[in-house]
Amino acid sequence: MSRLPTGSMREATIDVGAITANVRHLRRLTESEVIAVVKADGYGHGAVRSAVAAVDGGASRIGVADVEEALLLRKGGIRAPIVAWLHAPGASFVEAAAGHIELGISSFDQLLAAAAAASAERPVGVHLKLETGLGRNGIAPEDFARVCAEAARLERIGKLRVIGVFSHLSNTSREEDRAQLRAFQDGLGVAAAAGLAPQLRHLAATHAAIDLPETRLGCVRLGIGIYGLSPIAGRSSADLGLRPAMTLRAAVAAVRRVGPGHGVSYGFDHRTAHETTLALVPLGYADGVPRQASGAGPVSIRGQRFRVAGRVAMDQIVVDVGDLPVAVGDEAVLFGDPTLGVPSATDWADAAATINYEIVTRIGPRVTRRQVSA
Repeated sequence: MSRLPTGSMREATIDVGAITANVRHLRRLTESEVIAVVKADGYGHGAVRSAVAAVDGGASRIGVADVEEALLLRKGGIRAPIVAWLHAPGASFVEAAAGHIELGISSFDQLLAAAAAASAERPVGVHLKLETGLGRNGIAPEDFARVCAEAARLERIGKLRVIGVFSHLSNTSREEDRAQLRAFQDGLGVAAAAGLAPQLRHLAATHAAIDLPETRLGCVRLGIGIYGLSPIAGRSSADLGLRPAMTLRAAVAAVRRVGPGHGVSYGFDHRTAHETTLALVPLGYADGVPRQASGAGPVSIRGQRFRVAGRVAMDQIVVDVGDLPVAVGDEAVLFGDPTLGVPSATDWADAAATINYEIVTRIGPRVTRRQVSA
């Protein structure tokens, strides 16, 4: 029977081999260049280790939300091209330029700021982001011609290199995504008319990269898929040929035998129906276990699946295991690879009425990450 390392109370094991295999699989499936997205500390898996594993799987670029994340990757030894696309108002890009960070550009002002960070021998690489209907950041369609014209001028005088043009799909429906694709293609026409010839066009993230081939355009940005989780309702990781990289587990900290009618956790939302055993698991909402999954989140102990009994507390949950002979130190698995018989992150997402992205990304800093490679 599996147990945590001696002295460990809770941990998330990160199978970097799974990340590598997932990138390799998706790269072959899409026949596209891969930008591996490791924002938010690699969706909770660790940004540097995820980037290394993704490059090993064939990713040619790394994507992050902001420049600070990109610079941390550089400090961690990542030498691959990195693109960052979300910036504070009025941000200076001098440090980004010095770190050879490519910048996603969503406005005329950001374009000028990128050019201002260039040196005589070092133009700044940029990706122009076009708003195609998602309603978030991106250059408005009515401004795109002006931005492209200025980008072309700045490229001619050696201030910028326009590496890519990109946007982001809503994944609302195939019809909606195709409408965004048409808007994006219109924008590519504007860029071409301005004299730009970007080497990359990237629109599809994992969902569309798998499910809507016409959006691949030779380059895809893969986030949740590289961590082995499915973004598509009704299709599991295994259905998509992916292997979940994170397993969240803890050592049972206490075992108590109680009689019928015994209250469990705050508010006594759960009372025991008969004599039973309660197992205390030291993971709570401070560790990212969603309180919304109280009474519903699945936990595997000794190969059997149970549900959280009562409310998720800050530091712990209780599992009513009936007559199962559970002992202190036994492994309790909240989620991992369901093909191994444990709950999945998607099971927890369903229990909390959220998405699997949130389940893995919100795992907190008290949870030790231990890198493995199966």
